[in-house]
Amino acid sequence: MKRFDAINVIPFIDIMLVLLAIVLTTATFVTHGQLNIHLPKASSAPPAGGAPIELAIDRNRVTYYNGQPVPLQTLKASLSTVPKEMPIVLRVDASVPFSDFVAVINVLAALQLERLSILTARGPA
Repeated sequence: MKRFDAINVIPFIDIMLVLLAIVLTTATFVTHGQLNIHLPKASSAPPAGGAPIELAIDRNRVTYYNGQPVPLQTLKASLSTVPKEMPIVLRVDASVPFSDFVAVINVLAALQLERLSILTARGPA
């Protein structure tokens, strides 16, 4: 019987790389697929930078604060404890009236929360 002095780990590494690619691909769909929001198109969109605070308005005009529905009237109270340096990501469905977008921006301006990123989908405007 022939003796094995070394183990070939190349097939194991190939399998692990495929599994890593699958996990990374599905993780992006899980984080962005929680709310059904169709983003408006923009020719260029700056990266959000991984902001921990997320605001969203869906097509039914419901405002969300970190994934939880919150009435627009209480949004200011909810954000009042947020530090002014905290980055904020805003996602608004393309079908939402502009007045709802402006109302959220006014709340952020009143609290001097100026580190705002607005998410859009890539494409022609």
